[in-house]
Amino acid sequence: MIKKSDISGIILAGGRASRMGGVDKGLQLFKGAPLVANAIARLQQQVAHLNISANRNVDTYKTFGLPVLTDVARLDADDFQGPLAGFLTGLENCTTPYLMTAPCDTPYFPMDVAQRLASALFETEADIAMACSPDETGKLCNQPVFCLLKCGKKRELADSLRQFLAQGGRKIGAWTALHKQVKVSFNLPLDDPQAFANLNTLAELHT
Repeated sequence: MIKKSDISGIILAGGRASRMGGVDKGLQLFKGAPLVANAIARLQQQVAHLNISANRNVDTYKTFGLPVLTDVARLDADDFQGPLAGFLTGLENCTTPYLMTAPCDTPYFPMDVAQRLASALFETEADIAMACSPDETGKLCNQPVFCLLKCGKKRELADSLRQFLAQGGRKIGAWTALHKQVKVSFNLPLDDPQAFANLNTLAELHT
């Protein structure tokens, strides 16, 4: 059994946000509060330790009271390698057996996402558990930024991901497919079908 005390979390707020015009997405207001504050409130209840992955406005992110980590794989100030760079940063700094990843731009993600991923990971003895949820047609789609990663003493996933990024890899699914993974469906009768809807434009922040 994987307990809450076994899990660290990292909120991914280090992206370029090109579809928002390059603004710092995590600091944009949604219903009166920064997106990252909402993510903190939801994920902090599910994990033992929580960090923020951010590459801009680091001092501002520090005001939320959590450690702020910059991507270890970045080459320069303009190098945004996508969410996998945040995964690697989290793995490199994880002090618990498991790491839960979540983006800053999905304001309604489930309050039990970590627990359900942990249950599946434990039952299948997988290295990675990934959430998936139904689209508007009912088809299950991967939610790759919501993963539970097995850190392990030998840091196999960190080593693998570092090599994957060095070779130019950027897609989460392409990397997770290299390892034993389990997909966890969030399509139970009481699950919110919009729980994993993310905000990509400034207009969506105000709808």
